[in-house]
Amino acid sequence: MNDFTYYNPTKIEFGKGKEKNIGTYIKEAGYDSVLLVYGTGSIKKSSLYDDTIASLKKAGLEFEELSGIVSNPSLDKVYEGIQIAKDKKIQAVLGVGGGSVADSVKAIAAGAKYDGDVWDFFIQKAQITEALPVFTVMTLAATASEMNGNSVITKEDTKQKYSISSVLVNPIVSVINPELMATVSKDYLAYSAVDAIAHTIEVYFTATSHPNFNSRIVEAIIKTIMETTENLIENPDNYDARGEFAWAATQALNGLTPSGTFGGNFPNHMIEHALSALYNVPHGAGLSVVIPAWMKWYKEKNLPQFERFAKEVFNLQGAEAGIRALEAWFEKIGSPVSLEQADIPREDIGEIAKNAAGLAILWGMGDIYSQETIVDILKKA
Repeated sequence: MNDFTYYNPTKIEFGKGKEKNIGTYIKEAGYDSVLLVYGTGSIKKSSLYDDTIASLKKAGLEFEELSGIVSNPSLDKVYEGIQIAKDKKIQAVLGVGGGSVADSVKAIAAGAKYDGDVWDFFIQKAQITEALPVFTVMTLAATASEMNGNSVITKEDTKQKYSISSVLVNPIVSVINPELMATVSKDYLAYSAVDAIAHTIEVYFTATSHPNFNSRIVEAIIKTIMETTENLIENPDNYDARGEFAWAATQALNGLTPSGTFGGNFPNHMIEHALSALYNVPHGAGLSVVIPAWMKWYKEKNLPQFERFAKEVFNLQGAEAGIRALEAWFEKIGSPVSLEQADIPREDIGEIAKNAAGLAILWGMGDIYSQETIVDILKKA
């Protein structure tokens, strides 16, 4: 077990109807105005928008709105939110939606307290030193954005999908009500499952030191995600399965699983960011293409952990068997496992690798993942 500091300041309010208290949570935290950020209108088709507005008004909060956040959220929309927050002297930011909305509010929160271009944080030109407080009401389980300080944003003109990570943009309070997630389509349930699994296995396979305790947590999360996904495909109204799925996805990327590990990185996310930046594929769909290909390329570098994965998750012997089983499970739930299935031309592999290699350098992985190496990995997809 390596030395570490673990700190997560987010308070989770989990359960039925808790979204109706969001105004109270913000007011109790000491804020009087908020920027409400949401997607392209789905929350207005349910009662969630009306419930949120009613809660804000009941708490006596002043609020502005920013709608239109899309999957693979754009920097332009973040700029728009920052301008509103600055012009209206907003005190806090509230995201109601999925991971893309949560990503956007975190970037807005950081940019609203910065005199320069918020993109400076994403290219590591500047560090976040202050931010507006963030609150979220989640309608999709996948990213753990409700309990971490990560944000991924796409700069559309340059096709760069880059990220920030700072505890300063961890939500103050996040609401997780599994009932709000019941209308998620089977496709996006599958993509969410892949994303949650990816968050755990990246460090699980790449860390040079990974304690047994951490491995067991990862394996438990993966098995829970798989079991509840299959249950929800058959029975979308199963509240208990929906709740377990949501809570497991939160644990997958809230800082718990890598604590005490050493040397881990996120190569699958690095490569996938190029896919969704260039082709706007759903993040989880891109990951299910990349992960099996990367595992085939990487397995010999940490064979004992790959063999453990096969045994503990699938009760199989051998690294190859574990990789095949995970790939088959992705196919079973309807997530693509090849470039062709994701409608990405094979002849574009070079351009994808070039895009990903730029992020590899920014993330300090350029010595391992050159453009040529990424080409080799993608050829396995």
